[in-house]
Amino acid sequence: MKLIVLVALVAVAVADKLPLNTPPVAILRSQQVNPDELGAHSSDFEAENGIKVQFSGSETATGGARLVGSYSYPQEDGSLATVEFVADENGYQPQSDLLPVAPEFPHPIPQFVLDQIAFAEEERKRKEREGN
Repeated sequence: MKLIVLVALVAVAVADKLPLNTPPVAILRSQQVNPDELGAHSSDFEAENGIKVQFSGSETATGGARLVGSYSYPQEDGSLATVEFVADENGYQPQSDLLPVAPEFPHPIPQFVLDQIAFAEEERKRKEREGN
């Protein structure tokens, strides 16, 4: 009897984790322009579930590449998450309200750090005097 209950509990637990059959998502728009002789290209995509991706790119005068675009998707709370980006010789540079913002720099250096720097300088000078 205990074995039957155990098997039933395991079956219920496993059944809860099985993937659901979700219907396919329709593609509303998918346009792509392949690179021309100058390397310019673009892409525009939108799906029925609210996902959108748009970008355009080109080669730079220095032989690198530059890509500018954005993507967005609906979040679980119903709001729309949007990320705009530039990718070039300076790397990938996203901008979005979703991304954390670093503190302004230069921020104040804590006193214990300044004390440690001063102590290290004193140690360096002492070792110089001693010949080490």
